Amino acid sequence: MNQLNNLDMSLGIWIAFVILIFLFLKSSIKFVPQNSAHIVERFGRYQKTMLAGLNFIVPFIDRVSYHRTLKEQAIDVPGQSAITRDNIQLVVDGVLYLKVVDAYKASYGVENYTFAVTQLAQTTMRSEVGKLELDKTFEERESLNVNIVSAINEAAEPWGVQVLRYEVKDIEPPKSVLDAMERQMKAEREKRAVILESEGQRQSAINVAEGQKTARVLQAEAEKSEQILNAQGEAQALIAVAQAQAKALELVGESAKTPEGQKAIQLDLAQKAIEAQKQIAKESSIVLLPDSKSSPANIVAEATSIINALNRGNS
Repeated sequence: MNQLNNLDMSLGIWIAFVILIFLFLKSSIKFVPQNSAHIVERFGRYQKTMLAGLNFIVPFIDRVSYHRTLKEQAIDVPGQSAITRDNIQLVVDGVLYLKVVDAYKASYGVENYTFAVTQLAQTTMRSEVGKLELDKTFEERESLNVNIVSAINEAAEPWGVQVLRYEVKDIEPPKSVLDAMERQMKAEREKRAVILESEGQRQSAINVAEGQKTARVLQAEAEKSEQILNAQGEAQALIAVAQAQAKALELVGESAKTPEGQKAIQLDLAQKAIEAQKQIAKESSIVLLPDSKSSPANIVAEATSIINALNRGNS
């Protein structure tokens, strides 16, 4: 009976020992997630920094005091009033993107690094806005963001925090300034509309004038071309008439060399003389008496002698 009790007691001691070993091992093994860091203290004093993966500590002596994430964090910066260089009060809010680069400094360098960086961002923002005029705050947001990030990083270096970027979300001026800006924008739009309208009218007038000028030039060129063509046509007509008359005279001259041609010429001259006398007698009030020299026979004789003389000269 005593042996059985001793065996049960020994078994219970071994079971308790195994449980203690299991608890000891469980307490000494720590798994740190990716992009995280755990700060270990021993008797309240910094011991080490555990990074991602499997880590070991001494149970009941070491303890994990701080859990720090190494991921990029986005922190909303509440709206903060600021006064520009031209004494306009604005309300500016933004978003701050930061990352813990040193878990030890982030744990022991400042009590709450997110609160500290947020306050620093607000004060830096007020300082940077005070260097700009109202119009520049809207135009130079990028430079404003860069200046705020540079100033915060310089001051937050002892805290183990790096500010990656700062973005201004909204800039809200007073209502009176908004009304004045709206009136100014309206005046600018009306001014641009008037300028565009006047430019359109000016361009329209220029186009009309150029069109009229082109039309007059084309009309003048057309008239000039028409006159040249008419002159060329008349010259060609005169040349053709002259050539026809010359050809006719040449044919008459050739015919006059023959006896038949001379008879025909005598007959034609006699007919023309008679027609001329009839016309004179018909249209004139003067009565012409017959004259031997002006008779058709004499006229024909004279014409015949002239033709004969010309024929002898040509031969």
